[in-house]
Amino acid sequence: MKADPSSADKTPSAGRPRDPRIDAAILRATADLLVEIGYANVTMAAVAERAGTTKTALYRRWSSKAELVHEAAFPVTPSAIDTPPGDIAADLRAMVAAARDVFTSPVVAAALPGLISDMSADPAMLGRVSARFTDLFAAVGTRLRDAVDRGEVRDDVDPDGLVHLIGGATMLALLQAPDYLASAAWVDNTTSILLHGVAAP
Repeated sequence: MKADPSSADKTPSAGRPRDPRIDAAILRATADLLVEIGYANVTMAAVAERAGTTKTALYRRWSSKAELVHEAAFPVTPSAIDTPPGDIAADLRAMVAAARDVFTSPVVAAALPGLISDMSADPAMLGRVSARFTDLFAAVGTRLRDAVDRGEVRDDVDPDGLVHLIGGATMLALLQAPDYLASAAWVDNTTSILLHGVAAP
């Protein structure tokens, strides 16, 4: 049974933190609607109704549909890489596999085309959304610096550029070769290219 909007999101008193249960309900409703009806048809009103809250509650948390959809589609910003430190090949494979898993999820597949369009038209919003990935970029930088210290990676490799290469390769494969993207071979081959480059030894 849907919660009563009037009780599901009462305005908190000064200094009181947001109710995480409402945040979770909104993000879950957004993800479900993206898969069911597609990005273009998702509205703040539809999300509020599905979540059992109000549009006011949504706009207190997210300034636009695109920012809400981004958080629903990419709910967790990794703050660390799960592989044990000390092996740059394992680190790269974990990054590539994680990107593949994210971009092949039904929610991201439904959200991505419209999300890219809306964010590209609003540089300020793009900056706010990109800030959610600060911890990820920092984690990649840490692993690369450690690999440089071990002599495994050149010291001129740009951590941000590496993230861009992984993300870009994943998105292009999603558009051109989705079946290949879903395979372990894509992860292995992409990791090999990133690790060894294309020049003959």
